Amino acid sequence: MLHLPTRFMSLAAIFVGSICFAADPIDIWPALAPGETTRSVGQALPPRPVGKGNVTRIAGVTRPTLQVYRPKKPNGTGVVILPGGGFSYVVPDLEGSEAAEWLNSLGVTAFVLNYRTKNDPAQVGWRRPVQDIRRAMAVLRSQAEHWKLKPDRIGLLGFSAGGQVAARFMSDPTTLTYDRVDSIDDVDPRPDFAMLVYPWRMYDAATDGFVDGINVPATAPPTFLVHTHDDNSTALGTVLYYMQLKKHNIAAELHVFGNGGHGYGIRPVEGSLISTWPSQAANFLRSQSFVE
Repeated sequence: MLHLPTRFMSLAAIFVGSICFAADPIDIWPALAPGETTRSVGQALPPRPVGKGNVTRIAGVTRPTLQVYRPKKPNGTGVVILPGGGFSYVVPDLEGSEAAEWLNSLGVTAFVLNYRTKNDPAQVGWRRPVQDIRRAMAVLRSQAEHWKLKPDRIGLLGFSAGGQVAARFMSDPTTLTYDRVDSIDDVDPRPDFAMLVYPWRMYDAATDGFVDGINVPATAPPTFLVHTHDDNSTALGTVLYYMQLKKHNIAAELHVFGNGGHGYGIRPVEGSLISTWPSQAANFLRSQSFVE
């Protein structure tokens, strides 16, 4: 059992097969998150009467946490998973724990981040999640030894809104947008690689470019990208992202499937090959020496 500093919640681990599930989530902020007056891990919304079954939606998050999923034989690589939800909620199973189990099968330790959700119409949906991502990355790198991680092998996996906020974070990952809390904020938060899966609304039709706040710097990490042609949130932003990576000569891989829609996570979609994307992503991670 790992012993963490008192700033973290207690951790109990349970092995099921080759996967180790953490019983308790980890706080990324020692007290209130920046600008917050409450500490809530959120509440599950009622199931939708129609649509995808077995999908959990958590709203009202003001206390962002990391849920840890550890493989029995960790290979030193870690991934922070960013679920989608349009910033109003997060989806910790479809775009969280299920992806974590896939990563565990590769020997990767996964951390599902339930970032803060939009709880007021006046809030900018992505701003607080960007802060949470930065903090989470710094926390994990500062505690790499505890999690048996190599500090130069910690990446991001973002789905939908989580993909957009990952792209925003990677546009300028080192700038603090909140008052420094402690020495963890001095740790380099930049990801060593990224996977963006149907990132949500990165394209601005008015300018035929990215929405404000997204760019691809020359320091961007190797990135795997996947989208579908029939996604209403449009694959154009994903294609633009790849183009910029290519211009910077950064290792990248782009997959645009003909159909499959949006919001599938790693689940199969009838009549589509979209569920093969994890195999392609695994090959990309191998090509970059993040998994064996």
